[in-house]
Amino acid sequence: MREATMQHMTATTPQAQAAAAILAQRRLHGQQGPCLPDPLRPQTLDEAMRIQLATMPLMGDTVAGWKCGTPGPDKLVVAPIYTRTVHRASERPCPVWAHGGAVRVEPELAFVLGRDLPARVQPYAPDEVDDAIAATHLALELIDSRYSDASALSFADKLADGLVNQGLFIGPAVDGEQASLTNVMPIAIKVEGSPEQVRAGQHPDPLPRLPLYWLVEYLREQGIGLQAGQAVITGSYAGTFPLPVGQDITLRYGELGELRVRFDAKARR
Repeated sequence: MREATMQHMTATTPQAQAAAAILAQRRLHGQQGPCLPDPLRPQTLDEAMRIQLATMPLMGDTVAGWKCGTPGPDKLVVAPIYTRTVHRASERPCPVWAHGGAVRVEPELAFVLGRDLPARVQPYAPDEVDDAIAATHLALELIDSRYSDASALSFADKLADGLVNQGLFIGPAVDGEQASLTNVMPIAIKVEGSPEQVRAGQHPDPLPRLPLYWLVEYLREQGIGLQAGQAVITGSYAGTFPLPVGQDITLRYGELGELRVRFDAKARR
């Protein structure tokens, strides 16, 4: 993310900086810990976004994409995905922070931009966003939290931490037009040596590009543009579930295609 655009976002605070330092260290080293100290815990979505913003420069990385979802009255679904945490099918195995020999994932579509959508005064029309999409890929959001006790967390706590994102695995490209209209599809999961399991799959929104249109406008209002090459995921088709490390795995996304992956657990530092 360009530093000049970040300055337009909600101004940071000393409390946000202190909270971000804790979360960034946990994220970089694959660690989990208790809730932030009470003086640093976000009480509002705005405070959570200040922490998320303050974390970005501490990662020593660029932003390769975003996760997003349609917002609700008390919910804001947006978080950056860092470049070093994005992996592709040509990279085997895919390194992950694992727990108990497994990593949690969410099956998604990744919309990869072929040109910039820079911050500007006037809103972007959906067809402008559509025209900027260069490819649509099958993908897995890689899930991990920087907190050890999920039951103690508010939504603001989760938002400050990037909504349990640890990275993204990008699989093969698929028919973009067909994918853009796919709201319902079964997700078939085959782990080597085990029977195939099928999950009923449905996107949280009527069309999977709707959260992307929202994200472009939300970031534009903060003075932030999206860049060519960035990938945006917009919601899981089958919730969150674990997959084992060290085994060959195939996921079939309805009629769109298949994604193959093998995970390798990273050593915690």
